[in-house]
Formats: sequence, structure tokens, C-alpha cells
Amino acid sequence: MAAWMLLASVGAAAAAPTQGGTVGLDPWAVYETAWFDTVGVADGLPHSTTTAIVQDTRGVIWIGTFGGLARYDGYRMQVFGQEPDSYAGAVLPDAYVRALMPLADGGLLIGTNAGGLVRFDPVTTRFHVYPIGAGGTSNGKIFAIARARERDAFWVATEGGIDRVDVGTGKITRESGQPGDAKDMLARTFVVTEDKAGNVWAGADNGLFVRHPGGRFQRVVSSDPAIDEILRDQVWALFQDSQSRLWVGTGQSGAVYIDTQGHAQLVPGFSGKNGMARRRTVRAFHETPQHVLWSATDGAGVVTYDFNTQQLRILSHDAAMPSSLPGDITRDIFQDSTGNIWVATELGAAHYDPNGRKVFSVLPSPLQSHTLSNANVHSVFVDPRGRIWLGLGMGRIDVLDLGKGTMHHLQLGGEQAERDVQAFVVAPDGSIWAGAQGISRIDPDTFALRSSMIPSLDGRLILSMQRDGNQILIGGYDGLFQYDTVTGKLIQMRHDAHDPASIVGDQVRHIVRMPDAWWFATISGISIGYDGQPGFVNLRHDPADPASLPQDYTGSMVFDSHRRLWLGTFGGIAYLDTFHPHGPFRFGLIAAREGLVNTKINALLIDHDDRVWASMANGVAMVDTASHRVSDLGIRDGLRIPSYIHRAAAEAPGGELMFGGLGGLTVIRPYWVAPQIVPPRMAVTHVSVNDKSLPLADVPEDGGRIVIGADGRNLRVDFALLDYRAPMETHYAYRMDDADTGWNEVAHGIPPSAIYTNLASGTYTLRLRATMRGLDARTVETSIRIDVTPRWYESPWTLLAAVALAVAAFFGLVSLRTLYLRRRAELLQAQVDARTRDLKAANERLDHLAGTDELTGSLNRRRFLEQAERVRQGAANDGIPFSLVLLDIDDFKTVNDTFGHLAGDTVIRETMRVISSMCRADDLAGRFGGEEFILCLPGALAEHALDITERVRHALAALVIVHGDYRIRITVSAGVAMWRSPESLNSLLGRADEALYEAKNDGRNRSRIAGL
Repeated sequence: MAAWMLLASVGAAAAAPTQGGTVGLDPWAVYETAWFDTVGVADGLPHSTTTAIVQDTRGVIWIGTFGGLARYDGYRMQVFGQEPDSYAGAVLPDAYVRALMPLADGGLLIGTNAGGLVRFDPVTTRFHVYPIGAGGTSNGKIFAIARARERDAFWVATEGGIDRVDVGTGKITRESGQPGDAKDMLARTFVVTEDKAGNVWAGADNGLFVRHPGGRFQRVVSSDPAIDEILRDQVWALFQDSQSRLWVGTGQSGAVYIDTQGHAQLVPGFSGKNGMARRRTVRAFHETPQHVLWSATDGAGVVTYDFNTQQLRILSHDAAMPSSLPGDITRDIFQDSTGNIWVATELGAAHYDPNGRKVFSVLPSPLQSHTLSNANVHSVFVDPRGRIWLGLGMGRIDVLDLGKGTMHHLQLGGEQAERDVQAFVVAPDGSIWAGAQGISRIDPDTFALRSSMIPSLDGRLILSMQRDGNQILIGGYDGLFQYDTVTGKLIQMRHDAHDPASIVGDQVRHIVRMPDAWWFATISGISIGYDGQPGFVNLRHDPADPASLPQDYTGSMVFDSHRRLWLGTFGGIAYLDTFHPHGPFRFGLIAAREGLVNTKINALLIDHDDRVWASMANGVAMVDTASHRVSDLGIRDGLRIPSYIHRAAAEAPGGELMFGGLGGLTVIRPYWVAPQIVPPRMAVTHVSVNDKSLPLADVPEDGGRIVIGADGRNLRVDFALLDYRAPMETHYAYRMDDADTGWNEVAHGIPPSAIYTNLASGTYTLRLRATMRGLDARTVETSIRIDVTPRWYESPWTLLAAVALAVAAFFGLVSLRTLYLRRRAELLQAQVDARTRDLKAANERLDHLAGTDELTGSLNRRRFLEQAERVRQGAANDGIPFSLVLLDIDDFKTVNDTFGHLAGDTVIRETMRVISSMCRADDLAGRFGGEEFILCLPGALAEHALDITERVRHALAALVIVHGDYRIRITVSAGVAMWRSPESLNSLLGRADEALYEAKNDGRNRSRIAGL
């Protein structure tokens, strides 16, 4: 099951504003994916299984796990466990945390599995363990903690019954199992809550019980046998919603609710053993401000229920979608102060931002019907019926019908089956033509496919298509084609260097109808074909003319409402404030100086408010056409797909903007406004003086202060923006007034900390700053006061006496020092020269060693990737191809197990020797790790690289490696991938790795070429 939110997370499934201001269902609901970020063991959690999540009064998140308690500020994890080296020496009596409850003083109540009830004291940074038994809790196993209506009072559900604790006095009273309680109420109680009317509800091992004010616990029953059976199941979760209904989560029967008249009601699809919970325990409830109930289940993921539409949705783990819920065993749900919804799972704490939905992704997964059938979206097209056609990799096409909420998956056949689908057009007969390697016809009603519509174009890669009456204009790598659908006549137009009226370039990437003309965008400029005139008028970049086309690699073109033309190029966004069909064409430019983070513009779209949206190689930007102000979209807006494809863009019927990328489809709602949330807090989360942590109660808030005693001079202040939303897109800086001359920028990817050593005595102001990326980009600042107490010798009189003594000593020693320095000058100079030579030689040796694999003497992984990246950048500039080859020794573990690890080392050295001996002078060869090797072959097409790889493979297969008395033979498998512009090195490595695994899966001792 995939992680589908379908707008249920924020209630927009019920109603979403449209462009005209009316209200209706969001047609994108069934395609939108909830994107979860996960905090796991790799981030510092003591155990992957998380059980409870809360936020303290400072805004810091606390996460309970099977292995301890963690305090998390978005960057750092402070862990409390049973080990003596737990944070600040605070030790839990039991590392299995079941329940958490934040307290007003910044502390916590903690329920453990066997260690009883614990209170964390932020003043002492220690745990207070309440007694078990007489004067304490009924049992050491604490299942749940709930607030009572009285201040500082809490209900505690335990293995032995219900207790009530007053944290102010420390008094604990036994509340269940008393005279007058239902005799069949079992002591084992999983959950307890007190509603607004003062009724205390208890979920026990054998059903639901209630104690009305002044009464005793009685079983809750229903006259409906089906409901009564559910109410007698184990009850694990209780929650009173905004409509004062009490929700009851059971062990195997899903959930029901008790209305304000006291009657239990079924929820179709959620109640009963055949409901969405699939007999899994419902462990927790949470209602969002948009009135959507989230229900955590122990094995079926999260079930959401929209109070407005009564729609149920499932959020669950999808193995093909890393952004889905990490695991289906969920134990708690919590929404923090800035709106993030946290889910405690068995594979970490996942959090989802329901407010970052101006942008969302349609992602690939083979496990769902409403997900893409391929990761890469190469073309986006809207047909006359408003259906969205997505041209994908490997000959796949997905058709989204927003009106019906369906998605059809099509697969081209023949030569097109393995090629990217890069163009669509509506033919005169109403059919849809798709261009990949050749052209296929698709019936718009039945989706029946017919390959080879134009046989003479079979085998040619199609980049663009447009209809001109009965003519189809077709752009490819071989120029421009004009096909007459009536006569079947095909005319080809190519660039002729001797004819200035020929098309400007043979790679025709985009075709646009303009007033009185067709414009053809190529990688060599733009050709204009005027109606009724032969030949083309060509626009190119002229280095001597700043108003010429800024770059010859061109693509998207759009007009705004003022008839200004906006043009995407690989040199930025060009524009014509005044467009005349026949010119002159004097372009303005929006590029890096105006704020574009990348000038390689892949596609442009314009919304109804005349804002230009541009997809780039590494993101999406919005440009205000009036001011030319550039805003970069970020994760806080919902942008998750990092890289985009040339020309893959279109406007959806509802005004949404769609951009195709490497990883899925990005959809932008230009007019969607996020709900108002509490502005994120910039907070100090940890302070240490001379490497000793301050108690959490002493960590200052905004405007607070830190006092450093006379024995302390080293200070570390950890801080963070507590919105938990895009830590890698938040830039931090700090400065200490009277100590720093400017802001100290925190390096990207490093947890923000302000560190000072040897502070002089005095009073300082430490300023902390966070800058967020996105359409709502802003800067948040806070400051604290630092008081450094002077040491005894730092008094004014002591300093004056020291200065006087220093002056006298200076004049007394100056003559002796001068004589000494003269005698030592020549000797020191000679030593400096000798040491400079030694240092230079040592640095050269260190640089060589840092890039060399110590076993084989070849390039190591780091140095190889550095040099391979230079090859890729060169290829991007001059267009010369290159290929990567990954080779892996087959069954290398058998060599180690049979002959020993020293023999394995000999095999690796000999393998590297053979590989290196067969490389050309410009080739790069290195050890990629373990028994894996890598080659970079500049100038080599895939077939040439395969030939070199095969020679290496045969040479290694024929080699007999001698190690002592052993004679060892090996074979290798290899994957070959040729670089395709503008592909990153990581993507190229991934494709080579896929080809290597294909070779392994096909039987080893063979080579395979990665597909495009």
C-alpha cells in the first residue's frame, strides 16, 4: 500500500478553492502523495522502533523508543537511556518508553514498560522515579498518560489499573478496582482519558468502561450486537474530537465513536474486523485543525477519516516509494506547533508537512494504480478533453483523467518500447500521436496502440510535434519534418551551413505557433518560418550584442497577458517587452544576477497572474514579470523533485502547473494558500561552558542570558529553527556583538552552533539568525546576553601594573633580543628553507596517498570521482561523450573463504593490474570498493566502452593468479553506461550499477549496457 494522503491530511479532500472562487473537490486528490521525512537510527535515535512523540514548552521534540528517550531539535539528538553515559548522566530505569506527557515546567512524565512512572526534571537534568505498589503506581508497566481537568493532575493507565498522579505534590491514588466498580472490569488498562464533562473513560483488556462524576466505573454497552461486540474488544485508544464525540480504538475491531447523546456509532469501512484497520490494533488518534482524524494502527499504517466528507484514506508503507510512511506499525500521532504531523513507526519517527502543499509530487510505484509507471517524465500534454498525457521513460505513457479520477498505463511497442516518450500531438482525426523512436498512434477512446505511423521515421528519435492543419510538424535530431496526413508525403528540412535561410540547427526541440509564423527552438538558436515565405529567419546568440538571444540552446516560449514573450534558454530567461512578429528581436535577460540559482532553463509556464514559473536543472523558480524578482521554491512549499527535463511542462485544466522531472511529476497550485500557522521559533536548544552542559532549565530563551564564571572561557551554543521542515534548506549564521566584525555563516549541512574560545570578560550580545528558502522565504532572529565574569588578575589596577612591568621589561630586553636575533637569522633562514622543501615533498606525498588505494596503488573512490566529475563537466561543455564501467569480481567471497583473505588481496591486486594494463592513456581506472572496480572512458560511446570491457573481462577469465601453492581463477561481471546530457555523475553511476546487477542476475561473467 502506498502513502496516499489524497488531501485528507488537511481536509482539502472535502473542499478546495478553485480559480473562480467556488468550492469543489480537488481532482488531484487521488494522485497526490503525502511525503514523509523520517528521523531514524542514522539521525541518532537509540532504537528504530518509536513509541511516543511530544513537544515540550520550548518547542523541542521528544521521541520515545524501545531503546531510550531522545530529545531532538531538528539537527541534534540527545539520548537518555539506561547506560551510565546517557545525556548529562541522566539514567532511565527502563529504556522501553511507552508514553510521554510534557509538563508546564519544561519537564516530562514518562511511562516505561517495566520501570514504572518517571518524571524528567529540567532543573537537575535527572529522572525522578515514582514508587510502584503502596503509595505509588499500581504496576510498573505504564501504557498511557492523560491530562486530568485539574492543574498538574494526570491519569495513568497501567497493567494493574488506573492511577491518578499529582505532579505538584507527588501523590498517587488508585482510581480503579474500587468498591462499586464493574466486577468484570479487568485491571489491565491500556488507555484512559477524561472528557470535557468530567467523565473518565478507561480502555481495558476486556472492553470500554466509564466513570461519570461522582460514580464508579461501569461497562459501556450497546443495544446493537455488532457495536457491543466491538466495545467488548480490547480498547487501546480514546480521543474526544472537536465535536465532543469520543473515538474508541480497539484491538481487532477498528474504531467506533460515541456521540454526544451517549450512543456508539459505526464508521463504515473503519468499524469491525473487516475494516481498513485489517484486525490491527488502533493505537492512537489525532484530529487536525482541518477536522481530519488520523488513526495509528499496529500494522496497517495510518487510517484517516475526513469529518466533512466521511472519506477514509490509508497511509501506509510503499517499498517502491522512499517518501512513504517508513513502516506500517504505528503507535502514536502528534502534531507540533508549526503543523507537522509526526507518526511513531517501527522504523523511525516520520513527519509530514500538511502546509507545504502549494507544490506536490505524483510519484512512481508499481504497487499502486494512481502512481506513475516510470520515474522520469519526459513530456506533459493536455488533450482537448482535458486529460493529461505523460510521456515517460522506457516507452511508457500514463493518462490522467482528472474528471474521473483515473490513470491509464500504456506501453508502446516495437522500437519505441525502450525509448523516452518526448512528444504528443492531436492528429486531424482526433487520435493522439506519441513520439519516441518513431511515432505511434493511440485511439483516444479505447487507448488501442498502433506503432509505425510514419514508417520512414521508424528508428528516429522524436523530440517535438505540432499540428498545422492537415500537416504534422515533427522535430528530431535529424532536423525538421513536415508530414501530410492526407497524401502521406514527408519532407525533411536540415541545416545547411552554406544556406543562411536553412533551419538553424538539426536538433529541433520545441515547436511553437506564433502570430504569422512557426518558431522552431533548437540547440543552435531559433528558426522562424513565416507563413507563405520560403526558408527561415534565424536568431542566434551574438557575443558582441547583449540584446541578442542570450544562448543558442532554446526551448519553452510563453506569452503573458501583456503580450510579452518569455523564452527559456540555457543562458537564463530571455524576454521581449514588446513583441512584433517580424522583429526587431531585442531581448532582455533574467539570469544569475537577478537571482536565478541555475540559468539552464528547461521549461516555462505562466499563471493567470502573469507570474513566470521556470523549471531548471536543479529546481523551480517563480519570476514576477513586473519586478523581475526571482523566488526559488523549496521543500517548505512542497517541492521534492530536484531535477527537471527539457520542455516537459503544461498547464492543467484547473490552472495547476505541471513540470516533468527525473523522479516524477511536480504539480504547482499557484493560487493555493497555506493555513495560518504559528511562526517558527528560533531557539537555543543546548549550551555548554567548558564542555559541561547546562541544565535544560538554564538554557536561555529569546532575550535571556548566560552567565559564565571566572573559571569558564569556552562557550558552545546550539540553536535551531524549530519548524523541522527543511533543515538542509535553512541557512544559519551567528555573531557576537563586540567580538565579531560580521556574521559567521554556518556551513551547509552542519548542525548550527555558535562556538567561542577564550572569551574575555565582559558583556556580549549573541545574535542567531536563520534564513528559510521558498516562496515565503524569510529570516528569523533571536538574541541572548552573555556575561563573562572577570578573573582576579583582569581588574583595571592589575592590568595597569602588568602594563608598567611589561614596558620596563621590554626596554631591558630589547637590546639582548636584537643581538640574539641577528646571530640566529642566518641559521633560522637555512632551517626554514630546508623545512619548506620537506613540507612541500610531504604534502605531495600526502596528496598522492589521499587519492590512492593502498592495496592496489590505483585511484581510490574519492579521487576517481573527482577526476570523473571533471570529465563530465568537460563533456557538458564540448559535447564529447564518455562512458563509465563498473566491474565486480564474481563470487569473491568464495575466494576469501577458500584461499584466505591474503589470497583475496592478491586477487584484487592482480585484477587491478590487468584492468590498468588495458586502459588507454586518457582512461581513468580505480578501485571503487571491496571487489568492485570502475573505469571512466573519455570519448567512448557505449559500444566502444563495451568492447574495452569485454577485452578486460576475457583477459581476467584467462588469467591464472598464483598465491603460494594456490592457482586461482576468477571471472568478473560488468555494467556499462554512457553519459547523457545533462545527467549527473550520481545518476550515471546508478545506471551503470543497474547494468552490473543485470549482468549478475543473468548468470555472471558477462557485460551489460545500461538503457537510456
